Amino acid sequence: MKSLKIFSLAVAVTTFSLTACAQAKTETYKVNGNCGMCKSKIEKAAKEAGAKEASWDMEKKELTVTYKTTSTNSAKIQQKVADAGYDNAGFKAATETYEKLHGCCKYDRSSSPSTSKEACCSGATACTHGHDSEATAKMDCCKDGKCTKAGHDGKDCCKKEK
Repeated sequence: MKSLKIFSLAVAVTTFSLTACAQAKTETYKVNGNCGMCKSKIEKAAKEAGAKEASWDMEKKELTVTYKTTSTNSAKIQQKVADAGYDNAGFKAATETYEKLHGCCKYDRSSSPSTSKEACCSGATACTHGHDSEATAKMDCCKDGKCTKAGHDGKDCCKKEK
């Protein structure tokens, strides 16, 4: 009886440990910026969006984030970085936000990373802007039939998949 309790406890601890590890995800994507001030703001925005770790490489213009998939996702992190004024692989910063950046932080927007089709829609929705269903299952910008993706202006671009 005692050995059965110990065995059960060992199985429970192992299962919990494996589940906790399986929820962490690390991703890297392009984010525009120029200087140490940009680095600080980009990393802070990513962490505010739920990233456990965030590191922006100034030379490569790449942000590497680690986050728990149960608490956030790539789209939320990229949106928060764009909200801070930095164009990235998923979202473009609003012009008003970009204009408020310090002079040394204003990067060349013509070289901004193009937003990826994976950053458009997710769940049981698809985007009518030509983004494929596989990609739409990965992100979450379709809300109530409206696309919240920057540049789509909240237009009806999302539809339920059948």
